[in-house]
Amino acid sequence: MMMRVAPTTARRVAPTEYPPRGPAPCSIGAIIGQFKSITTKRINALRDMPGAPVWQRNYYEHIIRNDESLNRIRQYIAENPLRWYLDRENPHRIANDDLWDQLFKPEDNHD
Repeated sequence: MMMRVAPTTARRVAPTEYPPRGPAPCSIGAIIGQFKSITTKRINALRDMPGAPVWQRNYYEHIIRNDESLNRIRQYIAENPLRWYLDRENPHRIANDDLWDQLFKPEDNHD
């Protein structure tokens, strides 16, 4: 006895043991990641420094709900470069940033 089997168009995918890595496609994280990747490549090409880091890891996401929140964020953006001498990422910082410590309460404050 012969049986006829209809051809299938279903794609077979090997099972994986690990969950997917990275941000979900089309998410804010994916958009930020692409932006950082593209700009890093262009900046490093201009500086002739392939592979050099440009961005700090991660990013801060905040929903702006009103004018007061918008104005605080504008002030932070305007003043942030002036606080570089206190920044944890600055290898030559001269003091701890008390405002940062108050806002974000880091667990490890020994550096």
